[in-house]
Amino acid sequence: MKRSEINRYIKEAKALFDSISFKLPPFAHWTPDEWQLKGGEADEIRDNALGWDLTDYGGGRYPEMGLLLFTIRNGNYNKRDVYAKGYAEKIMIVKENQVCPMHFHWNKREDIINRGGGNLVIELYLADKENQLSKNDFAVSIDGVERLCRAGEKLILTPGESICLEPYVYHMFYGQTGKGPVIVGEVSDVNDDENDNRFLKPLKRFPRIEEDELPLHYLCNEYPRPLIP
Repeated sequence: MKRSEINRYIKEAKALFDSISFKLPPFAHWTPDEWQLKGGEADEIRDNALGWDLTDYGGGRYPEMGLLLFTIRNGNYNKRDVYAKGYAEKIMIVKENQVCPMHFHWNKREDIINRGGGNLVIELYLADKENQLSKNDFAVSIDGVERLCRAGEKLILTPGESICLEPYVYHMFYGQTGKGPVIVGEVSDVNDDENDNRFLKPLKRFPRIEEDELPLHYLCNEYPRPLIP
C-alpha cells in the first residue's frame, strides 16, 4: 500500500468517527514529530499496540479485503506485572463488501458492536478439532438474547446491535451492500495479535508500505522507541 492511501483512509475514518460524535483519545492525533519527543511515559501505547492500525492482510487489495482500526486500550499477557488490564477496546471502519477474512481466537472473547453507519454482515462457524470449519450448529448471544446459529449463517447487525463471539468461533465480516461504511466497536479480553489469531487461510498481519509521502500518523507497529527514559 502507498502511504498516501493510508493517510487518506485515516482522514476518512476520523470524519466518520466525528459523524457519530465518537471522540478518540489525544494520542490519536499525535504527529510523527510529536512522537519523537515522547519518552517512557508513552510505553503503554507502544508496548500494547494502541493507536492506528491498518491492514490489507498482505493481499494488496485493501478495498476488497482489509480493515482499519484504532485500538483505544489493551492489556498485555506478556507483561502482566506492568500492564494488568484484562480487557481491550477498538473502534473500526468496515466498508461495503470489504472483507475481514475468516478467523477465530483461541483465548479472546469479544463483543462486536455496530456503532453506526451501515449494516454489518457476519458469517459464523464453529471450529472443529482440526481448526477447520465445523458443520455443527451453535448458540450465540446477540445483545443478551441467545439464539441458535447454523453453520455458515450470515447475521446482520444494524446500528446499535452487538454479538458476543466466544473463542473457537470462526467469523468473517463486511459492510452490507448499499448501506454505506460501518463504524464497528470491539470490547474484548486482551488482544494478542501475535499469538491469538487463527486465520482459515494464513495471511500477513501488516501491509508492505510504499513511502510516497510522509505519514500523517504512525501505525501501531511504527512507533519510535523513546530517546529518553
